[in-house]
Amino acid sequence: MDYFIIAATTVAGLYFHWWLYVRIKRWSDRDLALSLAGSDPLKREYMLQRLDSAKAQKVKRRDLAAWLEREAAGYQAG
Repeated sequence: MDYFIIAATTVAGLYFHWWLYVRIKRWSDRDLALSLAGSDPLKREYMLQRLDSAKAQKVKRRDLAAWLEREAAGYQAG
């Protein structure tokens, strides 16, 4: 019974840490996209769409900042 308790708490702890890691990655990616947009609400929406597009295209995390910067530079207001 003791081993079951130890195994269950270990698995729960590992899952929680994985979940927290994934959430923090998502938050930081979203913050990066929004910081490149500034205070323009239309550009903020555009950058969030570009972030979704980057995820769909499977842009690597190390290349994401440069990719988003290029997309922000190509933004046309209106």
